[in-house]
Amino acid sequence: MSSVDIIVPCYRYAHYLRECVSSVLGQSVEHLRVLIIDDASPDNTAEVAAELAKEDSRVTVLRHSTNKGHIATYNEGIEWVSADYMLLLSADDYLLPGALGRSVNLMDASSDVGLTFGKAIVRHDRDRAGDMNGIDRSEDYRILSGLEFIELSGASNIVPTAAAVVRTALQKRLGGYRPELPHSGDMEMWLRFAAHGPVGMFEAHQAVYRRHDGNMSVPYLSRSGLQDLLQRKAAFDCFFETCGKALPNLSRLRFRLFRLLGREAIGFASSAFNEGEMEVSEKLSAFALAVCPQVERSLPWIRLACKRSLGQRRWRALRPAVARIRQAMFS
Repeated sequence: MSSVDIIVPCYRYAHYLRECVSSVLGQSVEHLRVLIIDDASPDNTAEVAAELAKEDSRVTVLRHSTNKGHIATYNEGIEWVSADYMLLLSADDYLLPGALGRSVNLMDASSDVGLTFGKAIVRHDRDRAGDMNGIDRSEDYRILSGLEFIELSGASNIVPTAAAVVRTALQKRLGGYRPELPHSGDMEMWLRFAAHGPVGMFEAHQAVYRRHDGNMSVPYLSRSGLQDLLQRKAAFDCFFETCGKALPNLSRLRFRLFRLLGREAIGFASSAFNEGEMEVSEKLSAFALAVCPQVERSLPWIRLACKRSLGQRRWRALRPAVARIRQAMFS
């Protein structure tokens, strides 16, 4: 029977920790271990973790005397794992029933699959667990070639980390998370896996991702979107540098992904212009042009250029009429 190791990094998430760990211990996998890494949390994480370890021998606790940050903590967990498969599960997220069993069964049956993932339900703190309707428990899945996965992902990260189970031997071979990618390290990691084998994708919901003011992604997801875009570009740069030789038609793939990223930046630039944030709009446009100079010939760029030539005051006056015309065209 295959084994699974779960790494649960925790910093100031004591109030979420029990639900997270309980969701793992309740999975239908016989050989299971959980490592809670308390990254010197100032709250009562140490006490909650100690209680969980006392209640179940499958739980081990490691506490840092000083805060090392999430990337170093993730990589410490990767060094610890020894099971057939592993999952990195943030203490503020949790698994849904059957998640690990699905992943184990698929990877046991398909020895070349290095990464499996499914959907994640987004849960806000104000939501109650019982309020989550429409959970997909389908057993259906697809096995994508690495290139198919990369093409499907485009310029975005389509893998919820809480729903991603990986083959430990391949994870050890590929190495850990990159310190220079504090926001997009998971995106780069999934691309790395895809460059080295097929990816299993489930139709089912595998996990719950909590959205709250303390999410580590919050500083990068400002309204402008620029910091998020910069981190995604950095993820692509790292990926192409380290894995480019393993990819067919590298130049075509690079062009496609950077074009998608550039077009997304133009969308953000257009929104910033609408809000009167001219400096932000210019920065986003400059980013788009640097990422993909050909974006200057795209329709979104031409639309933005037209708005700028009108000026914001005249554009605001014309905007309602333009919206009505668009609605009439697509209704």
